[in-house]
Amino acid sequence: MKANTLRHIINLWPPLFFNAIKVTRITNNFREIEIALKLRWYNRNNVRTQFGGNLFAMTDPWYMLMLMENLGRDYYVWDKKAEIDFISPGRTHVTAKFTLTEEKIAEIRAATADGEKYLPEFVVEIFGADQKLVARVHRTVYIKRKPAK
Repeated sequence: MKANTLRHIINLWPPLFFNAIKVTRITNNFREIEIALKLRWYNRNNVRTQFGGNLFAMTDPWYMLMLMENLGRDYYVWDKKAEIDFISPGRTHVTAKFTLTEEKIAEIRAATADGEKYLPEFVVEIFGADQKLVARVHRTVYIKRKPAK
């Protein structure tokens, strides 16, 4: 599927749509994805800042999707673990950018070439409209090359 088509479809997915989470950009090679989370009356917490669950949700499942597109059907790719560190209150709309480099893809291919699983960690930073760091998310992805048929 083309990146732009996926962007339009996934923005209608209820877990994103009903929480004001929007994919704003996917590059054609699925190496960069940008996400925005608008602060709305219905997704604020009791102190009127970004709800932590939505901050966490906006980082899922982008690296898994990017890796599936870049590694192809010869690999199992699953989200394994995630952890969020709240740095400052999200008092504005927030954004996050996901980047997958050619070097990281080569590292993954090398680490899984013998059929072993590999658990790379990716760090995503979420920034407010004022470019202040709001949260840092560590996401671990399970990757394993499928056995040859």
